[in-house]
Amino acid sequence: MKRIHVAAAVIRGIDGRILIARRADKQHQGGLWEFPGGKVEPQESVETALARELSEELGIVVKAARPLIKIKHDYPDKQVLLDVWEVSSFTGEPHGAEGQPLAWVSNRELAGYDFPAANRPIVAAARLPAEYLITPDALDTPQLLQGMQKAIAGGIKLIQLRAPNGYDPKYRDVAVDAVGLCAGKAQLMLKGPLEWLGDFPAAGWHLTSEQLRKYASKGRPFPEDRWLAASCHSAEELSLAEQMGVDFVTLSPVQPTQTHPDAQPLGWELARELIDGFSKPVYLLGGVGPAERELAWENGAQGVAGIRAFWPTV
Repeated sequence: MKRIHVAAAVIRGIDGRILIARRADKQHQGGLWEFPGGKVEPQESVETALARELSEELGIVVKAARPLIKIKHDYPDKQVLLDVWEVSSFTGEPHGAEGQPLAWVSNRELAGYDFPAANRPIVAAARLPAEYLITPDALDTPQLLQGMQKAIAGGIKLIQLRAPNGYDPKYRDVAVDAVGLCAGKAQLMLKGPLEWLGDFPAAGWHLTSEQLRKYASKGRPFPEDRWLAASCHSAEELSLAEQMGVDFVTLSPVQPTQTHPDAQPLGWELARELIDGFSKPVYLLGGVGPAERELAWENGAQGVAGIRAFWPTV
């Protein structure tokens, strides 16, 4: 069965809301919502296909777009490759040129709409930022919280409260303060034993690669309305992350780092290959920062994650 290549768009308005369309009842996956787009014709580039489809379906002209995520998905009756781009600038007023209902929805509202199964990673990618801050160790609690506050004020939307010394009871106390600090402003990802999950319902959870190996076969430990991530370093760990049903991963180290000087870096070429075989958002970590964000996008990543590169000078 030939895989159908589809160009799809996450179209973001000036106010940050995202445009989605409802599929006609008679279509494959009819009645569900989707991200606008259509088939890439033979010998056609993805950018050309996207521009053509958005002009035909919505009456808009794309002015700025970048790669967001690629997803391979197998339905019982067809196989698709969704080549998804984020459209940040366009001209024209979007309208359902083929009679399809449209809706502009916020990142938070997006998760409440019913999409085809293949679109779920796109929903995650559309809701996630391009930068993932991981807090440094060796800071006292006031320094840590002050730095997080400054990072949030500077626009950081996704923060992992790192637990470098295992599962220290002090971490739980800091986590309580961090949850309050991030409420309504940034998504906090915590680490620690899964027994703690019920104590922090507002937080997402970032699994270590050890936890991934231990728990992947048991599946997702909580419902899909809560973020689940994992640390990965190989194709095997990415496969376990897929099995567990995580929402996104970090893939590291891309380049040599001060934090893990003995770790063998993946390099950009291998990182790209690993991302290409994985259908969830990936943050590249290790020797990267804001300067590598566009390079990460070009290599198929959601963006970049880091400690030093993102931590504000307090």
